Amino acid sequence: MSPALKDAPRYTCSDYQKWEGRWELWEGVAVSMSPSPFGRHRAISHRLSFAFESAIRLNRCDATVLFEIDWIVADDTIVRPDIVVVCDGIPERHVESPPAIVVEVLSETTRSRDLTYKRELYHSQRVANYVIVDPDDESIVIDKTNSDGETQTMAVADVLTISVCGDCKIELRHSDVFRR
Repeated sequence: MSPALKDAPRYTCSDYQKWEGRWELWEGVAVSMSPSPFGRHRAISHRLSFAFESAIRLNRCDATVLFEIDWIVADDTIVRPDIVVVCDGIPERHVESPPAIVVEVLSETTRSRDLTYKRELYHSQRVANYVIVDPDDESIVIDKTNSDGETQTMAVADVLTISVCGDCKIELRHSDVFRR
């Protein structure tokens, strides 16, 4: 955390729940989210959600795809990934345990955050699959974290296969995300 943020006011989940607008909470520090995504970002996010949902239904996985939902990591840390896949059923309110998959679609305003703080956070929380989608170069990268906390980063050229919720395998095709 930068020296400037160390002196910033500290907030908790109960403070966060009273705020209006689009915010995240990083270790007690309020972080303003960018305005709603532009068309291309939104279209790619929609395609990703649809592809994950279709694969989950096809394979009869016990998983749920959620779009822009708060994940309460700790009392002082709340993030809102673009997409998550959870195995514990549909949460009553917010996600409160590490999702099976977290997806961030990079944008000009979120790129640095998604590739630094959030990436480190997702690794520290042992998110099994962190999928990073870059609309600029039409790339998909996945950070796979095993139960020992070791992370392997792989670029996806054609098909991404992910195991979720036990032994259920789902596939995501590069062409389904970046079709024109």
